[in-house]
Amino acid sequence: MSAVTPAASSAPADEVVLEVVHVSKSFGANRVLNDVSLTLRRGEVRCLAGENGSGKSTLIKIVSGVLGRDGGEVRLLGESLAADAAQRAIDLGLCVIYQDLVLFPNLTVLENIAFLRTVRAGERVAHWQAWRAVVERTIARMGVTIDLDVRVEKLTVAQKQLVAIARALAANARIIVMDEPTTALAHDDVQRLFTLVRALRTDGVSFIFVSHKLEEIFEICDTITVFRDGVVTASGPAEAFDPRHLAQAMTGRLLAEERLAHPLAAMARTFLSVRGLRRRRAFDDISFDIREGEIVALVGLRGSGQRELSLALFGMAPADAGEIRILGETVRLDSVETALARGIALLPEDRLSEGLFFERSIGDNIGAANLASYQRALGWLDLRAQARAARGIMQDLRIRAANIGVPVQRLSGGNQQRVVLARWIERSPRMIILNGPTVGIDIGSKREIHELLLQLSRRGTAMLLLADDLPEVAALSHRVLVMAAGRLVAEHDAATLNVAALAAEIAAGVGAA
Repeated sequence: MSAVTPAASSAPADEVVLEVVHVSKSFGANRVLNDVSLTLRRGEVRCLAGENGSGKSTLIKIVSGVLGRDGGEVRLLGESLAADAAQRAIDLGLCVIYQDLVLFPNLTVLENIAFLRTVRAGERVAHWQAWRAVVERTIARMGVTIDLDVRVEKLTVAQKQLVAIARALAANARIIVMDEPTTALAHDDVQRLFTLVRALRTDGVSFIFVSHKLEEIFEICDTITVFRDGVVTASGPAEAFDPRHLAQAMTGRLLAEERLAHPLAAMARTFLSVRGLRRRRAFDDISFDIREGEIVALVGLRGSGQRELSLALFGMAPADAGEIRILGETVRLDSVETALARGIALLPEDRLSEGLFFERSIGDNIGAANLASYQRALGWLDLRAQARAARGIMQDLRIRAANIGVPVQRLSGGNQQRVVLARWIERSPRMIILNGPTVGIDIGSKREIHELLLQLSRRGTAMLLLADDLPEVAALSHRVLVMAAGRLVAEHDAATLNVAALAAEIAAGVGAA
């Protein structure tokens, strides 16, 4: 992607476009924002950093007029914004791009981009030629290429992100709030997104950027505002921070950056052995071993075959050919039931749609994979025993909630991920396949998830880790396998891993046809 030269603007570069002045907000007795102030200038990218539950999302809702405030003031382009004035916020040029993008999958790119603009204008009749002209100018301004007539459901996540940005620009957005925009993006897609943000910043568009990824914060943001428990604990230019002290401002404690993985026991047995594994149009000639207690990372560009391989090992999409041995015995993992019986568990990529029963309680979610253990005569379940076990593992994994009856939809991302882990830990798995175990989780919860995984490793649980976060891979893993075009193309000892060199190797698609 290459950005076009931005149009010149007569507005002053130091123009303040957003002011938050002494804003407070409570939900009952719970004070979620306390005397919060910040400013955003024209062409500035300001990061809102903080753990889940620190107040970032509440502030975004207040700034965008979706949620009222108890005290303080919000000024957009110099105009004081009334509480609950979402339409006025949009009219003044503020647009929020949420993590799930909120696009219409059954509509075309053109229709999605034109939607917000036409709603604002109150148009009730489709003006296709005018819409197309506006959208084409918007896409040209962004310097990207995308088919306007394809349905959004056919696009990649990265392309959908572009559509969401184009929709905001077509509605004359001057301030774009991006909530965790890189969560589902591969490294190359992140870099393309950042190229676009830089071009639009030069063009005078301001951004509020919410992220848990420290390396991205320092790469793209001009200024940083840090939240902890509803209070701004630090704020200033990005160059005034370093990763270690930014993490401390977010969590209230210093987090060590050293390598976390422990040495493997010399006599650790090989748990899983894969030879010549193949699935048509997904992966080919895959061979590797994982020992008990070993954490093996599987990395590569999205679409290189990692996800398909993980599903094959969990019996969801069995391999067409090749050999799988577990503790020396040849097995065929042709169903999820077979994989579970062999002690293999899977932590899926999308915990919301694939890993949790979102409206059910913590207890129900934890017990869902182990109901047979609580089955009594005539198929009845021993609910008391199930509840006792759920309370015990909830305490062991430090799941923060009043009790096991709380619906998981009320939990933070870190606690939701602990619930998914708790479900499988209750089964005492011999191996866990982890697909993005800390995606969308704040830095403090991320470290706690790491510690839980390391405890399992020390107990002898083997792990296959799929992750885009290369510093996480380097910290947690014993070995790193690189996939490209459906094949394993490289292997590294994580103890001597050069993260920058690994990133370059992945970006180059080493071994790709």
